[in-house]
Amino acid sequence: MATPPSLLRNDGPADDPDKRRQSSDSSTDSIDKDVLRSTEQSVSKVSNRTDNLQDPIDEKPRFTDFFLRRRRLRPVDDNAIATRRSVYDDPVLAKHYWPTAKYENLHRFDPNARWTFAEERAIVRKIDWRVMLWACISFSALNLDRSNLSQANTDNILGDLGMNTNDYNLGNTLFRVSFLCAELPSQLVSKKLGPDRWIPVQMCAWSIVTMGQFFLTGRTSFLICRALLGFIQGGFIPDLILYLSYFYTKTELPIRLSFFWMSSDICSIVASFLAFGILRLRGHHAKAGWRWLFLIEGAVTLIIGISTFFRMPPSPTQTRSWFRPKGWFSEREETIVVSRILRDDPTKGDMHNREALTVKRLWTAVLDYDLWPLYIVGLLFGIPVSPPGTYLTLSLRNLGFGTFETNLLTIPSTVWSFTNTFLVSVLSEAVNDRARVSMIEDVWALPFLVALYCLPANPNQWVYYGLATALLSYPYTHPIQVAWCSRNSGAVASRTVNASLYNMFVQASSIISANIYREDDKPRYRRGNRTLIIISCINLTILYPSTKLYYIWRNKQRDKIWNAMTSEQKAEYLATTKEVGNRRLDFRFAH
Repeated sequence: MATPPSLLRNDGPADDPDKRRQSSDSSTDSIDKDVLRSTEQSVSKVSNRTDNLQDPIDEKPRFTDFFLRRRRLRPVDDNAIATRRSVYDDPVLAKHYWPTAKYENLHRFDPNARWTFAEERAIVRKIDWRVMLWACISFSALNLDRSNLSQANTDNILGDLGMNTNDYNLGNTLFRVSFLCAELPSQLVSKKLGPDRWIPVQMCAWSIVTMGQFFLTGRTSFLICRALLGFIQGGFIPDLILYLSYFYTKTELPIRLSFFWMSSDICSIVASFLAFGILRLRGHHAKAGWRWLFLIEGAVTLIIGISTFFRMPPSPTQTRSWFRPKGWFSEREETIVVSRILRDDPTKGDMHNREALTVKRLWTAVLDYDLWPLYIVGLLFGIPVSPPGTYLTLSLRNLGFGTFETNLLTIPSTVWSFTNTFLVSVLSEAVNDRARVSMIEDVWALPFLVALYCLPANPNQWVYYGLATALLSYPYTHPIQVAWCSRNSGAVASRTVNASLYNMFVQASSIISANIYREDDKPRYRRGNRTLIIISCINLTILYPSTKLYYIWRNKQRDKIWNAMTSEQKAEYLATTKEVGNRRLDFRFAH
């Protein structure tokens, strides 16, 4: 963490504390001298009185006390102090973790600030309504435009364009390859421009391409549009997750990410009803229903994209603008938001929100081998359930269900899936365990995959539908793993790159999944289902257990070194180390 030289001294009395709370609502390219001066004096004002502070949230995994843990975290008195102990309560440690002078929220950071549970709850609720809700709406727009091809399938888009299943697979593959290739470049652009600028640009661009699919003429135009959509949408998810990390603590983020993906499922339900109505326009102006589907849904997301320019402030202290003169937070609320975030994770103050990554930082993050186990998790975890979901509408049509029945029949599995996703995310944070809780997805899917594999060549359509619906009602553990990767990155620069790399592996997983069900294996896809069963077994017996054991081993390694050091050696290490994020000896990995 960068520290101005004078922060290392305790040279003289502190100024009036109110001086350091001066307002600064515009984007900060270079820190104001007055703010820097008050910042330099802040370390000398750090109080080591912690008798009125809450204990830090226990990071030790406790898999067996789900309800007890939830009860421990519930405050007895809403007016009690909610501020938790951190490194900023120790004047010696504080100077080693102090935010960089470029940090855009530095003028609101106060290590001596105290707030109550009632204040904190009100602020988090405000962030949920102002920030999280619009993030969910934005993510729903992404899901609407990247998944409407599934609804278009029920209206014979393949037949209208003279294509077959393999062409459909190729389109999905091109989409995901383009999505994958754009992940890291998009994240780098976002870090330079700021996600509040880059995200709405992405949304408007892909909405225009979606609307352009109204004019598809055949295989070539179909493949071009799928590739363009993937390239523009790539990076959107890690961009949005990075943005949310500016507002939420590491224990709050996983639950919010479950809302994030639940909004995608809710969007799928709404999209099914929209498709039920829009596809009835087939023949209107001599155009197929799927053409109107692309045009109308693209227009909806374009409106959301334009609105996003006005709905995403750069940071908690930059919510005021010409169209929002009063902003979202008072000065005290800004102090609470910033201070609670940095107390929870001091590394969030080591970069400006519009600061580009250097080549050295980028390369260091790419070579961070401690995140590689999570990349492998991202590659394999979603494969067992992806092909059955992608081909559900086609399979139901092949079994004799009509266009409109098929769209409505996809709704029950979506409802159950987002409910289970929320519950499993709550469970993960409640018991503070990620690897074992993430295994629940494969535990759920495996028996239904075996049942699908054992179905006869011509099953009863309702038997198949029941099994497919049960399978696709699985608890989606991706939100847990995204937050897991973010937490184990340990620095803004690493978090930026690692989120993209993780999502690139997830997209690579989608590419693999898109080619498991093949034309010569239809209609029951027995060979494909056998492959899915094998991968699910690998996940349960090798992937998740080995990932958890690896992080336990890494933590024990560091404990052995750190605990053998004297207090003086630890202080010298903190003052002189060049290591950042999860490379530091005092960092511990979540598992």
